[in-house]
Amino acid sequence: MLCCCITASAQQDGYLMEVGLGGGASFYMGDANTRLYGNSNGVLSVLARYNVNSRLSLKADLAAAGISGSTDNAYGTLPGDETVFSRTLYDFGVQLEWGFCGYGTENWNDTHRLAPYGLMGLGLTFAPEPEKNDFAACFPIGLGLRYKLSERVNIGLEWTMRFSTSDRLDVTGQYGTALENPFMIKGKGIKNKDSYSFTMLYVTFDVFRRPCNCNDEN
Repeated sequence: MLCCCITASAQQDGYLMEVGLGGGASFYMGDANTRLYGNSNGVLSVLARYNVNSRLSLKADLAAAGISGSTDNAYGTLPGDETVFSRTLYDFGVQLEWGFCGYGTENWNDTHRLAPYGLMGLGLTFAPEPEKNDFAACFPIGLGLRYKLSERVNIGLEWTMRFSTSDRLDVTGQYGTALENPFMIKGKGIKNKDSYSFTMLYVTFDVFRRPCNCNDEN
């Protein structure tokens, strides 16, 4: 009976959820920037993560990020033909995270304080005026690394590329539609759309301890 109770308690150890904040660098990829981390800006995020088990999690986040770009010295542009833009976008998404190893403090239960993970998901991008509001779906994919600093405190580093269904994230009122299909090349699919990336450090706090069902063991 005691052995069964200890086993059940170990299986249910830990917390169900994490909530926290993140911040770091953002950059956009499109007609006005083709370099990783070119024209970098800042990003702030709030997040909540539901831990299904030590290797599988479901995360929701809401982020505000700056994006900007310039066609100066870009391939296909002429001297004196520079176009620049800068705007803020808001990103809400849900991602499925899968760990490459178990995450936690219970080393005897095949979990580790330091654990890498991959992620993919679905989100919504909203870029408000200056020209007009722009709504689009986005598809984030990325990698992360998290570390359990203490029983209830976690820190992490995460990189994501977020592929949007819009080709107007770089269109602002100052330059009209100059960056919307500037070379008049028709194309379909995600390869002809704008994307953006977040590199963030975050800290989260565990909430809602998993229930112990040892009283149900016979």
